[in-house]
Amino acid sequence: MVDSPATAVERADVVVVGARCAGSATAATLAGAGRDVVVLDAAAFPSDTLSTHLLWPAGLAELQRLDALAAVEALGAPRLTTAFAQGAGYGVGSAFPAVDGIDYAMCVRRTGLDAALVRTAVAAGADVRPRCRVTSVVWDGNRCAGVRYLDSAGRVVEIRAALVVGADGRRSTIARAVGAEQPFLTVPSGRDCYFAYWRDTADAARHIAAQWREGADLGTAFPCDDGLVLSLVQPPAVAGGARGPGAAERRYAEALARIPDLTERLRGCARVGRVRSATGISSYFRRSAGSGWALPGDSGHFKDPVTAQGIRDALHYGRTLAESVVEVLDDPRALDAALTEWERRRITECREIFHWTNRLARGEAMRPLEIELYRTAVDDPELAEITTGIFSRTRRPAELYTPARALRLAGSALRHQSTPAVLADLARELRDATGEWRTTRTTLRGTVPRSAAPFPPRATLTTAGPGEHHA
Repeated sequence: MVDSPATAVERADVVVVGARCAGSATAATLAGAGRDVVVLDAAAFPSDTLSTHLLWPAGLAELQRLDALAAVEALGAPRLTTAFAQGAGYGVGSAFPAVDGIDYAMCVRRTGLDAALVRTAVAAGADVRPRCRVTSVVWDGNRCAGVRYLDSAGRVVEIRAALVVGADGRRSTIARAVGAEQPFLTVPSGRDCYFAYWRDTADAARHIAAQWREGADLGTAFPCDDGLVLSLVQPPAVAGGARGPGAAERRYAEALARIPDLTERLRGCARVGRVRSATGISSYFRRSAGSGWALPGDSGHFKDPVTAQGIRDALHYGRTLAESVVEVLDDPRALDAALTEWERRRITECREIFHWTNRLARGEAMRPLEIELYRTAVDDPELAEITTGIFSRTRRPAELYTPARALRLAGSALRHQSTPAVLADLARELRDATGEWRTTRTTLRGTVPRSAAPFPPRATLTTAGPGEHHA
């Protein structure tokens, strides 16, 4: 875009594109530290976005660090104090591990959650501007130096800033503008995702976050605000995502019918609204930092919703991005070094849960070792505690399959199940572990592969609108 007399030019320390989880966390932290922050979003708030919005204790702890937890709790979602998981007929209940004193989960619809986060950013001093659509980034040589956008009146405005933060979701305009849209690691999901809200019954157990595995299907029931329960199903993916009129309704109903205990949980509930869908999902890492720009949230890293990690990571890495750069925004060389280190830290911290998520997202029937894990966990509270801790990010996946525990599970599986099936599963487990180790040591070693380094384009890019999908 060529400057014209009609183009207004402003200056700020940081411009954040996207005002939802990652964007508000970044903005609130920087503004609270005294930095001049402008936040742009094409939407107005309150407004919804495609998301299944379960917050484990670690996610609620992030809200607490932002001083947003009280406002989110006021939305009325119940505290979920029990995690229940059932697979192959074995049901396991456990408490949630405490994170910063928070030992419960919550399922809060995004309309209220995001509006509360925007209010938090504004209260911290950020200048949040809704209905503003970013059209391009501004370059100073090879350095990102700001953005141009259309304001709510259709005027072209340019903001120059030391840092441009693209917190604008999976279809990130900023990622595309800086040449980072193509991930350097992509793992397609084996599941499609369909969800709907139901009006819960008066006698429902609204303190339980529940998940069921039945064959290759996975389903959940998470009580949320306004007396509703969010029920999600993730059947195996089908080619083309089963698009077309009525496809989402049909696939949702078919999956529910295959999970009888979830159907029973919803007995007496009345569905509210339409079935929503997310198909063709892939987990990925993108190049997430460069000279004068960064991509927290889904814009830089995304995991399948099967493990419900998106909101926590958006809040956490938005906040830590801000903490990493707040003191060095006036020194370009120090700023770039801080951005590089922040990106490295996210890769190293997320790679294990990335592998774990991709396993659960395969869309396959439960394997012998998985079945044995559920069977054993019924009488072994430590297993249930570790598993819940993995989802809450207080325990590591490696703690579940230690060599000693894996041997015990394999021995038990051989007593209860088909020997050839167990041996085949053990062989596959070894291949999977080897493949994950190799990926960790190469693609996810903590530095972005040189081939993933983007070269800033000079053409103006017009956004198709921010997209966000958290779980």
